[in-house]
Amino acid sequence: MACGESADNGTPSADIVDIPNTKYVLDNGLRLIVHEDHKAPIVAVNVWYDVGAGDEKVGKTGFAHLFEHLMFNGSEHFNDDYFKPFDRVGATGMNGTTNQDRTNYFQVVPTTALDMALWMESDRMGHMRAAVDQARLDEQRGVVQNEKRQGENQPYGKVFLTIFENTYPDGHPYDHSTIGSMEDLNAASLADVHEWFDTWYGAANAVLVVAGDVEAEDVKARVEKYFGHIPSGPPLIKPDVSLARRSEPSRIVLQDRVPQARVYKAWNVATVKDKSVDHLSLASDVLAAGKSSRLYKRLVYDDQIATDVSAFVMTRQFGSLFLVIATATPGQDLAEVEAVLDEELEAFLVSGPTEAELARAQASTRASFIRGVERIGGFGGKSDVLAASEVYLGSPDGHKTTQANLLAATVADVHGAAVEWLDDGVLTVEVRPFATYTTSDSTVDRSSGPPEVAEFPSASFPARETAELDNGLSLILARRDAVPVVNLTMLLDAGYASDQFALPGTARMAMGMLDEGTTSRDALEISDTLDSLGANLGAGSNLDVSTVSMSALAENLDESLDLFADVILNPSFPEDEFERQQQQQLAGIGREKVQPVSMAQRVLPRILYGEGHAYSNPLTGSGTEESVGALDVDALRAFHDTWFKPNNATLIVVGDIAMGDLLPAIESRFASWEEGDVPAKN
Repeated sequence: MACGESADNGTPSADIVDIPNTKYVLDNGLRLIVHEDHKAPIVAVNVWYDVGAGDEKVGKTGFAHLFEHLMFNGSEHFNDDYFKPFDRVGATGMNGTTNQDRTNYFQVVPTTALDMALWMESDRMGHMRAAVDQARLDEQRGVVQNEKRQGENQPYGKVFLTIFENTYPDGHPYDHSTIGSMEDLNAASLADVHEWFDTWYGAANAVLVVAGDVEAEDVKARVEKYFGHIPSGPPLIKPDVSLARRSEPSRIVLQDRVPQARVYKAWNVATVKDKSVDHLSLASDVLAAGKSSRLYKRLVYDDQIATDVSAFVMTRQFGSLFLVIATATPGQDLAEVEAVLDEELEAFLVSGPTEAELARAQASTRASFIRGVERIGGFGGKSDVLAASEVYLGSPDGHKTTQANLLAATVADVHGAAVEWLDDGVLTVEVRPFATYTTSDSTVDRSSGPPEVAEFPSASFPARETAELDNGLSLILARRDAVPVVNLTMLLDAGYASDQFALPGTARMAMGMLDEGTTSRDALEISDTLDSLGANLGAGSNLDVSTVSMSALAENLDESLDLFADVILNPSFPEDEFERQQQQQLAGIGREKVQPVSMAQRVLPRILYGEGHAYSNPLTGSGTEESVGALDVDALRAFHDTWFKPNNATLIVVGDIAMGDLLPAIESRFASWEEGDVPAKN
């Protein structure tokens, strides 16, 4: 925007700080941005590559950062420490950094050293591949892994990894930390390094900013001289990534060796190009920038329950993060700190900032930007702003749009952005101090091995009481009154062996359907009744017996016994539920055929016992695809009619009830159960 014009939102352009620049695009695609600043005989050289941790493949995490390290270890024509020629000329601010979106390299040198700086940057852009060998890769791999250990061993060192992993879904570019995992770093090969260089470090994927005591056309000529021969690299397409907006809150509690508890709150918000991110930046300043900010004043000054509080927006291409962090005073209950923090956040969401708060935030933001661009290099310096604007916003003048958004923001704008993005989906991470533990001096002589066990205690069991109903149902009671629970198991002499009189898989299917409906209750009614009574019901078989079991609260035993008897005596085997169970059993057979143990259980019985034996069917009880496919509801009813006889059953009861109370309760429900003949299994 030229001086004297106005921004689209009506902000006077005189208030917008301009960084005059000339942009060139070389024939190989390299974008060159030159800013002339003649106040001192120095020049900043800043190279940004449009690649970061978000571009890493699965299993290759940490690669962008590892490659950044390798870039300082020498190139094909200067195979030495990259810093050496810069140290000789008194260069300052030399570094490289990596985040999810980009990797950058920068330095400030005397104007007379510009050719040296351009030669060095061009040699590692165009001639890095040949200098990286296995020894150098192994060395820098170790450096990065040590950096990872040091970072994670710092207080609160694992928090941001936790935030990234839990705010972004699996497969999102930001679902992992920039430094990567130890496993992926260990797996990095020389071929991987070459592929990374060939893919991402072409001229067309780079932005070169030269800012300082230079002339634009002269810089262009020099850059063409040093960089013009470098290949553009392959075509690259950034993925179309949807915002990972969260709709539900979640919480994670970490323990760490930290002196003070701390709470982090993180929201996924809009991309760096969205105006609402600029408004959220102002909101973060109103909340926590300076001693008079809402959170700092309340938590640190007024209530004195926190020693520090901060809020900021971590802007990114595919979605930014809004973070609020509060550190509790030593010994302070973190829950109280969070409650006050939430109270202030809720008040902000209700009313937004005041005019005075917004004006302070705008003035502070503008002043910070102006102080940054007093410098030509370093973070926030003019070369940094121009490069970031080009990479993130598509133009070196993109920062002026951001400035305009900030200066023109109204109370309604900031309030609206906060309500839109901070009203739900928060991830809360609590970091609590790990307790201090001590050990005692050991007096145990371990040289002789573990102590010998010379005697064993005798076990005592409750007396077993028995009874038998007139229809032949055997009743066994073991009374235990430690807890008010009664456990019942009806044993029927059937099991998978009974399938010799039916299709294999019948017993398992029939027992599995007992709780799917009776003549007076459907499956949902059975489930609801169990829940309301606090009871559990289960049915199944093994090789020799089929069982129906219930665990009931003593206080609800009567109603629980009604349901227990109904399931045993009156199953309806509904057709719709049968089809679902049949498909599940067929699917289970398919799984058994690919698992070694269950494969053996299916094949071995026929070899051991021979065709026709009661035990010759698969020991899993599931039958075969043919037999289960041929089953119908009538087959299950026939199983029930054949084997569910009181003279073929034993009811075992353990729990808080006396036989004098139990027997009449059982008789009233099972006395009418008719006995009958049962086949003899061989």
